[in-house]
Amino acid sequence: MPFEAPEQQGSGKQASGFRARFAAKTKAYIALTKPRVIELLLVTTLPTMIFAGRAFPELGLIFATMIGGALAAGSAGAFNCYLDRDIDKVMDRTANRPLVTGAVTPREALIFAWVLGFLAIAILWFGANPLAGILGAAAIFFYVVIYTLILKRRTAQNIVWGGAAGCMPVLIAWAAVTGRVEWPAFILFMVIFLWTPPHYWPLSMRYSDDYNAAKVPMLGAIAGANMVSVQVVLYTWATVVCSLLMVPLGSAGIVYTVVAVAAGAWFLIEAHRLHSRATSGELTQKGAMKVFHGSISYLTLIFLALAIDPFVRQPLMG
Repeated sequence: MPFEAPEQQGSGKQASGFRARFAAKTKAYIALTKPRVIELLLVTTLPTMIFAGRAFPELGLIFATMIGGALAAGSAGAFNCYLDRDIDKVMDRTANRPLVTGAVTPREALIFAWVLGFLAIAILWFGANPLAGILGAAAIFFYVVIYTLILKRRTAQNIVWGGAAGCMPVLIAWAAVTGRVEWPAFILFMVIFLWTPPHYWPLSMRYSDDYNAAKVPMLGAIAGANMVSVQVVLYTWATVVCSLLMVPLGSAGIVYTVVAVAAGAWFLIEAHRLHSRATSGELTQKGAMKVFHGSISYLTLIFLALAIDPFVRQPLMG
């Protein structure tokens, strides 16, 4: 066994400690970006690009749009963590966020958010086109200023209007491919806009104690289960109907139509089940979360169909 001098052993421990600290810091910075939210946003980006161009876009454009969009979402998430660090401390769901645990300082988080934001806009602007960059900046502004600073702590409709920031990736994707924003892009925007409440309100029902402790007036936390479930049903119907507008107004074909109808019917069934259980007093946290997870599957399916649709050239109308 080779002999190691004490200074060599100390150097090895220092290097190991540095690697551990670097890994922990990196993990904390990634957590600031809310990567699970980014994943959901990117699910809508590439399918929209494919549908907008009726073909697979150039790889360079895909990378610029996806990376720029991810950085924009990450910037918005980091700003949100910075601004909400006071309420994150009192919510069990957010108690492990980096600014609560001290893994990063508020100054570090703020600088990180600004750097990501500038990188995102630059990548979208020069990698795609100026319109995509402007829309990326608008998405960050809307989530940070309109939702986090103005709406979140003041109104039970916060997620309705604040959710518009999460709809921006489809506009960015469409603009990246075509250089403009057309009616199909606005329809997809409205699909996600209308989908956000039935997606998020069941989650807020699950974590109602957290939101009440933080004094955040999320509808799912402050209203009765029956009222919330009615709203979930209404918004789900609006989402499904809006998704079908892609057929007459967006020239969607057979693949998208079949999936939108089938997935929409399934989403509606789950929403009505939620209402039925809420009305009968049998709604559980597990039942509410089933709608939350189901809403993610629904959105994933219709955007996957949107990506496949241009390659199966059987338009139903137009």
